[in-house]
Amino acid sequence: MCGFAGFLTAGPWNREETAPSLLKDMADAIAHRGPDGAGYWHDSGHGIALAHRRLAIVDVSAAGAQPMASACGRYQFVFNGEIYNHMDLRAVLTGVAWRGHSDTETLLGGFSAWGILPTLERCIGMFAFAVWDKHERTLTLVRDRLGEKPLYYGWQGQGADACFVFGSDLASLKSHPVFAADINRDALALYTRHNAIAAPHSIYQGVHKLPPGHLLTVSLANRDPQPSAYWSLQHIAEKGVASPFTGSDVEAIDALEGLLRDAVRKQMMADVPLGAFLSGGVDSSAVVALMQAQSSRPVKTFTIGFNEAGYNEAVHAKAVAKHLGTEHTELYVTPEQALDVIPRLPKLYSEPFSDSSQIPTFLVSQMARQHVTVSLSGDAGDELFAGYGRYPMTRNLWAKISSYPFPLRQAFAVSLLKISPEVLNALLRPVQSFLPHSIRRVNLGDKLHKGAHVLTSRTLDELYLGLVSHWQPEGLVLGATEPLTCLRGNRLPLAGLDEVQRMMALDAMTYLPDDILVKVDRAAMGVSLETRVPFLDHRVVEFAWQLPERMKLRGDVSKWALRQVLYRHVPKELIERPKMGFAVPIGAWLRGPLRAWAEELLDESRLRQQGYFNPNPIRRKWAEHLSGKCNWQSHLWDVLMFQAWLQENKP
Repeated sequence: MCGFAGFLTAGPWNREETAPSLLKDMADAIAHRGPDGAGYWHDSGHGIALAHRRLAIVDVSAAGAQPMASACGRYQFVFNGEIYNHMDLRAVLTGVAWRGHSDTETLLGGFSAWGILPTLERCIGMFAFAVWDKHERTLTLVRDRLGEKPLYYGWQGQGADACFVFGSDLASLKSHPVFAADINRDALALYTRHNAIAAPHSIYQGVHKLPPGHLLTVSLANRDPQPSAYWSLQHIAEKGVASPFTGSDVEAIDALEGLLRDAVRKQMMADVPLGAFLSGGVDSSAVVALMQAQSSRPVKTFTIGFNEAGYNEAVHAKAVAKHLGTEHTELYVTPEQALDVIPRLPKLYSEPFSDSSQIPTFLVSQMARQHVTVSLSGDAGDELFAGYGRYPMTRNLWAKISSYPFPLRQAFAVSLLKISPEVLNALLRPVQSFLPHSIRRVNLGDKLHKGAHVLTSRTLDELYLGLVSHWQPEGLVLGATEPLTCLRGNRLPLAGLDEVQRMMALDAMTYLPDDILVKVDRAAMGVSLETRVPFLDHRVVEFAWQLPERMKLRGDVSKWALRQVLYRHVPKELIERPKMGFAVPIGAWLRGPLRAWAEELLDESRLRQQGYFNPNPIRRKWAEHLSGKCNWQSHLWDVLMFQAWLQENKP
């Protein structure tokens, strides 16, 4: 895994006396993504320049260095990622005189023999890359099917200074003198709703993220790049549901284990030390079990724990590691260690990002990097095998509320919203002990207020959007118009999918690439650690969508088929427990050691002077949080992470 950057221009930036220093600046900005070396290439006659930072994983020799030219001389290439089946591709690329054994060279051989798109269709892996075609004088940018690797691009500057900049991280683009760094308020609105900025948007005007499974081609003759899909999760989901797996349960479990075993085996390819994150949950335990089953030595596994009640899974991970016989390393994190990460977050995440599990993700990556250069993870199991409790909960909730006429629901919601959360909490406090334990809440009034908004949902999509939203951006972000997304406004047909399948597909197209994969990539690359996700082998994804829903949700059991695979390797009693997640006690910290830091960033005069947020709802939630009446940690963390990012990246 590496990082790259570059630019295309007809202006002065690509002169012999200018381009080398510009490329070095762009590459140095992402040195953490590739500490093992740097490379540069530019063609002043055609206005193209490429830079690369290398984290050497496969073929650590000079034969794997980039930018790399194809043997035929047509293509110049920079690449971030891994092609896990590249040796299989070499076997059918006959007559090639290979210089080394890197997957970079394999891709170039494929481009020369088959073309870019046919090569992509043969690849199993994670990748983002830029390839310059000397014959056509075109630049093609490509991002992997599920969005594991990042890729930003956009035109900056005016007139003769206009420049198409691109790269793995916004930090590289910002290093180019033409970069304007104008904040995109519309993207900020998206961020406050989802705690991340969804592709194709970015925090800066005129800069976009290439969506997963897309490519674009740009040239000085055709400056308006339009991304086009070469693979679509929407189509995969629709096709899988329309033509489901028809075998028995045992046949399905056998097929799933075979695919996962092969995906894990391929992702264990490395010329450097390799290990895995292990939380002790279903997903990471399944990955580690299949790694250990195919390894002649103990797999290195890593987990972190917290001493705070309700936040520690390390004891479960240790039990799984002991059963599997891994070489296990654990770190119990003190609040001080976790708090020390927070000042690093604005630089690690080059645009605002506020999933607070970014903190433990960075810490476990930091620990793993002391022992290995590559780590496998269990991410994406929830989206593929219906692991989130919100899926059946939302379906059941929709079945109940949709049975009542909308005008009646709307009238009740309006009445409920007229009573403040504080008053509702006071009224309900005496009867809390009589309520079922599952619905007792310290701030039940806040839950009822959110429930009132849920009652006004006209469709399942509206209901789900309300449940996964943080802020409602209107009234919060000044001067913004929230862009439409497939969760809001641009409804996808997703033909044939039921309620749970629809939510899974939407999460796989939004939450997974925009939040989960961003979180892991930036945290791990911040310490120069490559992460790999076996569940995102596209063959596994395609098969998972063929599995009938009863093989994912069976009664109260989620991830049913995946659990059956795991139970062939790990006793059920080591796994069966309530889902905990990967969290830190942000709410308590904001009332304690982070209070002064937060108060400074949330100062009303500061917010008004900056002019991005309406301070009133923020200050109200801050006061309620400090009083202990409500836990607004997620909403406040959204604002705090933007404020901290803004302080680090002043326009």
